[in-house]
Amino acid sequence: MKNVVITGSTRGLGFFMGKEFLNAGCNVTFSGRGEKPNENLLSLMDQYKDQSLYVRCDVKNKADVENLWNESVKKWGSVDIWINNAGVNYPEDFIYNINSEYVESVIDTNIKGMIYGSQIASKNMLKQDKGQIWNMEGLGSNNMIVSKTILYGTSKHALTYFTRGLAKELSKTSVKVGRLSPGMMATDFILKQPESKGISESFKKIFNILGDKPEIVAKFFIPRILKNTKNDAHIMWLTTSKIIFRFATSPFVKRKII
Repeated sequence: MKNVVITGSTRGLGFFMGKEFLNAGCNVTFSGRGEKPNENLLSLMDQYKDQSLYVRCDVKNKADVENLWNESVKKWGSVDIWINNAGVNYPEDFIYNINSEYVESVIDTNIKGMIYGSQIASKNMLKQDKGQIWNMEGLGSNNMIVSKTILYGTSKHALTYFTRGLAKELSKTSVKVGRLSPGMMATDFILKQPESKGISESFKKIFNILGDKPEIVAKFFIPRILKNTKNDAHIMWLTTSKIIFRFATSPFVKRKII
C-alpha cells in the first residue's frame, strides 16, 4: 500500500488520479486552497474514510506545502509518491495584454509552487530513504509555441527543465523523479479560463480529435506510476503515434469531448 500526496486535487485530473489511487488500495492526501473539500471530493472521501485525508494547501506558500507533507506523514507514517499537480491558467491573449496579477499567479503557482513541492518532498524522501516525485507537464513542455499562451507555456517549459535537472541531482539516491504528460483534457482548467470569451469552433474541432476526459488519463497514469522503478521517467498519454492515428481516423470516427 502506497501513501500518496497530490497537490491541486479537488477537481480535474488531480481528483481522478486520487480516485484511481484509492481504487488501487493506496492512502491519498488530497489538497486544495479551500478550507474544506468540495462536495464531489467529500463524497469520494466518505467512500474511503480510512484511506483519505484532506489538507488545505496553497502551493504558493512554502509553509503550506511543508504542512501538507507533515500532516500526511502524521496520518500515514511516510509519503511514497508526491505529485505536483497544482496549476493555474490565464485568459487566452497576447502577453502584452496580460496584467501583472495573472503573471504573478502563473509563475508563483506553476513554477514556484512546483519547486517548493519538489524541494520539500525530495529533502524528506532522502531522510526516509525512499519515494517518487512526479511533476505535471503541459503546453510548452515539448518546446511547442502557441500564440496567446506563452506565459503558461513558459511555466511548463521551466517545469520540464527543472524536473529533469532534479532527476539528475537525485540519480544516485533512492528517490526517483518523473514527468507526467496528460495531453489535452476537458477540465475547467481549459474550458473555464478566467475572463474567457468562449471557445472558438476551430479549437473545439482540434480538441474533439485530440482531447480526452481526465478520468481516462488518470486510469492510464496510475498503474504506470505504481509500477515505475526508473528515475527520470516520462509517462505520456498523448503520444505522436496516437495523434497521427486520431487525425487519420477523424473523418470516420466522430469524438465529442466538448
